[in-house]
Amino acid sequence: MCGRFAITLPSDAMAQLFDAKPANNLPDVPNFNVCPTNLIHVITADQFGRKLESIRWGFVPVWYKKINAGPLLINARSETLANKPAFAKACRQRRCLIPCFGFYEWSLDNQGKKIPWFVKRQDNEPLVFGGVWEEWSSDSEKIKTCAIVTTPSNRSMSAIHHRLPLILEKNQWDFWLGEKGHGASALMRPTDDKTLTTHKVSLAINSNKSVGPELINPV
Repeated sequence: MCGRFAITLPSDAMAQLFDAKPANNLPDVPNFNVCPTNLIHVITADQFGRKLESIRWGFVPVWYKKINAGPLLINARSETLANKPAFAKACRQRRCLIPCFGFYEWSLDNQGKKIPWFVKRQDNEPLVFGGVWEEWSSDSEKIKTCAIVTTPSNRSMSAIHHRLPLILEKNQWDFWLGEKGHGASALMRPTDDKTLTTHKVSLAINSNKSVGPELINPV
């Protein structure tokens, strides 16, 4: 599961990191409280190379009559990605990379109270999620949307949540984007137990109106 995350890397640095041509309408960064339906930085690829695009987080299947005609699909389970009608075609043809600094997750204490955590790489390098995207259109608008692929949790994260975003290493990016042919299915597994580190953060992150770098500070 991934319901909020933080982007801190400047857009030009992202373009350089992924060797991608940046669009002119990229979202402002940093953003320490990226929420569903926000526009986010997404790397896509086609026969002309990689692009760094602004895409709405919240996948909209092509058959929706309105953009809000059904559930908000922010995550896509790896176990059913290739077979679920909403994602099957995108899984084969429109995979993408979604960079961030870290993401938020919530555990439950003994009283059922939600405790927020911030999760990032132990080496402080950017996290890169595997995602899928789709272009939805109506008579009056056209918009690209995406979802973050998730896997079962690994051992170190399972105490916090039973799901984990699909985290890709640099040598896996071209396989996920389809630049090296087949092989994406083999990547859909939990990240290594030693990849991530976690710390508790303020309850302020529970509000989608909260902003600022203090949101990722340990408490």
